[in-house]
Amino acid sequence: MRKCIRIYAFVAIYICMLNGCAPATQPGKISRKETGIFHVYLLLGQSNMAGRGVVEPEDQQVHPRIHMLDKNNEWKPASDPMHFDKPIAGVGPGLTFGKLMADTDSKITIGLVPCAAGGSSIDAWKVGGYHDQTKSYPYDEALKRARIAMQTGQLKGIIWHQGESDSEPGKADTYAQKLKELIANLRKELNAPDLPVVVATLPDFYANRIPEAAKVNQALQELPGQMPSTACISTADLTHKGDTIHFDSPSARELGRRYAKAMQTLQQNTAIK
Repeated sequence: MRKCIRIYAFVAIYICMLNGCAPATQPGKISRKETGIFHVYLLLGQSNMAGRGVVEPEDQQVHPRIHMLDKNNEWKPASDPMHFDKPIAGVGPGLTFGKLMADTDSKITIGLVPCAAGGSSIDAWKVGGYHDQTKSYPYDEALKRARIAMQTGQLKGIIWHQGESDSEPGKADTYAQKLKELIANLRKELNAPDLPVVVATLPDFYANRIPEAAKVNQALQELPGQMPSTACISTADLTHKGDTIHFDSPSARELGRRYAKAMQTLQQNTAIK
């Protein structure tokens, strides 16, 4: 009996090899037939991009044309929590952003690539930069994940929310230059010189009590006048979850709407359409 089983197994493997069998799934791969036109967006920054809002039923309703690259670098239907930087990850702006980008054209599928790292400073977003809180290399890992995603679709833009960790004396003064260097490096490494990038200011509930945050916000607001294909959206009026640091769920979703509107405007004015 055992001899027969071994023979059957050998024959099955041989037939599979003859017919060009391959693993059912490969990291980062989904079929073109399934997705059609596939647009990729990177979600970068710290905790307010990763999301700390309370997850509600609407945040777990999947959309047939929105995927996310999970921690194993595999595509799956997008839902919150989308990020995996810390166990407290919750609702962020990414899912709402993705839904609105998908709504622009029924032929388009959206691929979201969550890469934010809670608590990360902009120095962690340099080549080889290390972030101890998440035991990760945010910039290097974002590039790796972006390249995996780009095997499936076209990179169409980046949304960025970060700056709380740089709202300190000595750090805030150099934020503007470091942000521009980051964007330039990403565009170069991803071979996308006109890639649209949308950044967002730090909200008033944070900036009003942290003096150095004003310098970070100034750098963010002045970015569109200093780098092409960039935009800055305001979060001044958004509200926190009770900790005066993180957006509540409604504000995180509203932030996603603002990112989408700004991204759509940028795309209309650049070569990437």
